[in-house]
Amino acid sequence: MMIWQVLEKELKSLADPVRAKHSQRYFKTGKGEYGEGDVFLGLNTATMVKIALKYQGLSLVDLHQLLASKIHECRSSALVILKRQYLKADVASKEKIIKFYLINTKYINNWDLVDISAPNILGDWLLDKDRTILYQLAKSKNLWERRIAIMATFAFIREGEYEDSLKIAEMLLKDEHDLIHKAVGWMLREIGKRDMAVGEKFLQKYAAQMPRTMLRYAIEKFPQEKRQFYLNRE
Repeated sequence: MMIWQVLEKELKSLADPVRAKHSQRYFKTGKGEYGEGDVFLGLNTATMVKIALKYQGLSLVDLHQLLASKIHECRSSALVILKRQYLKADVASKEKIIKFYLINTKYINNWDLVDISAPNILGDWLLDKDRTILYQLAKSKNLWERRIAIMATFAFIREGEYEDSLKIAEMLLKDEHDLIHKAVGWMLREIGKRDMAVGEKFLQKYAAQMPRTMLRYAIEKFPQEKRQFYLNRE
């Protein structure tokens, strides 16, 4: 048995059918929904992470096997391990991890998988590098690649850099998917928390065009009076 299969077996041994059924609904796995076909074991996040980190020495070959799994917790475990490896890696190893990440975006196919990996792996890597790849991902027909594009910029926001987040937010203003509306709104909220003037400059220009969900996320931390002002704009 391969090491990745040992990890998978351990995850399966703790499966919780009741919790799994709830997760299937929560992550929209029904026909035609964004998570169609995703399979859950029903592990809570803390348990999954604890198990995953026991196997943090897995090779990229093994991690690919986990990422290609239909089981959500296997893919999530792979990304938890990949993030840990990235944080400990030298520059050359980090570059290999980034290439691996970008080659395998089709398996990073639910919002939680994007959110635990995009800022901490891809975003971190791009802090001092050319960021063209994010603009390419933002134009992708793949929902998850578009979410990766905006969520990766969280790493920049944490460092007080907002330009790329705002440019990509502008690109995604007319996106049709609610999960993009939420992600963009979230990043705008994070900018506003750090520099309200920058956040408001964007809102003054685009609030009337923004999907309602995106706008509500963006202004969530604003004072009540400011929230009402933007919500009432047509």
